[in-house]
Amino acid sequence: MKKYEMWVNNAWMKPASGEWMESMDPYTGETWAMIPRGNAVDADAAVLAAHKAFTTGEWPKLNATQRGALLRKLGDLIAKNAKHLAETEVYDNGKLISEMQGQLNYVSQWYYYFGGLADKIEGSVIPIDKPNMLTYTKHEPLGVVSCIIPWNSPLMLVAWKLAPALAAGNTVVLKPSEYTSASLLEMAPLFAEAGFPPGVINVVTGFGAEVGMPLVEHPKVAKVAFTGSDATGQKIYQAAATGIKRVSLELGGKSPNIVFDDANIDNAVNGAVAGIFAAAGQACIAGSRLLVQRKIHDQFVERLVAMGKSVKMGNPQLHDTQLGPVANKPQYDKVLSYFDVGKADGATLAFGGTRSDRPGTDKGLFVEPTIFTGVNNDMRIAREEVFGPIASVIPFDDEDEALSIGNDTNYGLAAGVWTQSMRRMKYMSDNLKAGMVWVNTYRAVSFMSPFGGFKRSGVGRENGQEAIREYMQTKAVWISTGDEPYPFVLR
Repeated sequence: MKKYEMWVNNAWMKPASGEWMESMDPYTGETWAMIPRGNAVDADAAVLAAHKAFTTGEWPKLNATQRGALLRKLGDLIAKNAKHLAETEVYDNGKLISEMQGQLNYVSQWYYYFGGLADKIEGSVIPIDKPNMLTYTKHEPLGVVSCIIPWNSPLMLVAWKLAPALAAGNTVVLKPSEYTSASLLEMAPLFAEAGFPPGVINVVTGFGAEVGMPLVEHPKVAKVAFTGSDATGQKIYQAAATGIKRVSLELGGKSPNIVFDDANIDNAVNGAVAGIFAAAGQACIAGSRLLVQRKIHDQFVERLVAMGKSVKMGNPQLHDTQLGPVANKPQYDKVLSYFDVGKADGATLAFGGTRSDRPGTDKGLFVEPTIFTGVNNDMRIAREEVFGPIASVIPFDDEDEALSIGNDTNYGLAAGVWTQSMRRMKYMSDNLKAGMVWVNTYRAVSFMSPFGGFKRSGVGRENGQEAIREYMQTKAVWISTGDEPYPFVLR
């Protein structure tokens, strides 16, 4: 069994508490690694290391082009180690090796993209209305950034925060979920190998209350970047406000995946499955509210149930497995509880609704892919983020009803639309209150395209050119080339 340490100042660091936590493999139900249990002392050490690296030493001497070169080198090293990192993530969170290998093969692109973007952030010369003045803007880094990462796709979501933060010139303290810390700790030595100076990238581990919140509240932290639930995001937002810190939050979702009767049914069924059963529904962008036009409702549900029956569950390390376990025991218990919630709400259980007893699922945290019909949008299973493989199917009659149901939520992260009408594609995309709308596809992301939500789904954007702005501040410079006039009035 591997016993990890934390990574601070380009070196391994034992936890100040002298304590470690067990990391469980959700497929076997057995402990497979020991993770350092950090606390406020460890958080302080990491932040001070990052602050020192930001203010002194080699990092602030590097220009943007040199920072970009380091990011591209890190991307190369991640690509070289992608197989090992993917396998580690599967042990930690039970997601499919086919998905995690794909993610780790793709993750390097974030470091290449932001490495290339680092020296292309330009200010502007302002044609100011004052005589004899040169006025221009420039964009500068914030300082120390605390990045708090969830358990569902750890290294991909690390890249979404780390790459733009470094490209902008900040230093970073990363805090992974207590359930999935191993892959980031395996990756940590690559930071030094890529050439990043000590203290530029640090990793501390442990529980949110013990090490995460001290990172949020630390006076030398300039920004907090968090991905997780909206309830936790609200607490972080409130704590960060006390220190007037910058915050970006990528939070929950209850996304509508809307299927019209003119859709390509085969594609739409696959898109519905991708939206809610892929990754065992453990995605903030999960299309957990499946809105189906009444004319095709029964046919669609029948095909969806058939897909649920045929899905192959089992060992997530095997490439032909299609549905793996829930990532951790608390989440597993939460998903199981929603089976009773749905039935108590009055929904009809069309399929699933139990833990799995299929071959190869007896030891792990497996639940059956579950489909509820007869759902209305007031039911808890239609309003609360479950973060599991539970589809709530809601019928609708026309576009306006679909929009009314789809937008009737506290969240606004994503939405899907399935139709062959170009007019409808445009109308629905324009009127859905979501940060991302997919048309005739679902669950597609790229380093080039902004990712983030409306309403309680978050603040700020990740990915694309907008992301690097989240990690910079604007400075206006005024240079006078003339004589100063009477000094007692506003210039």
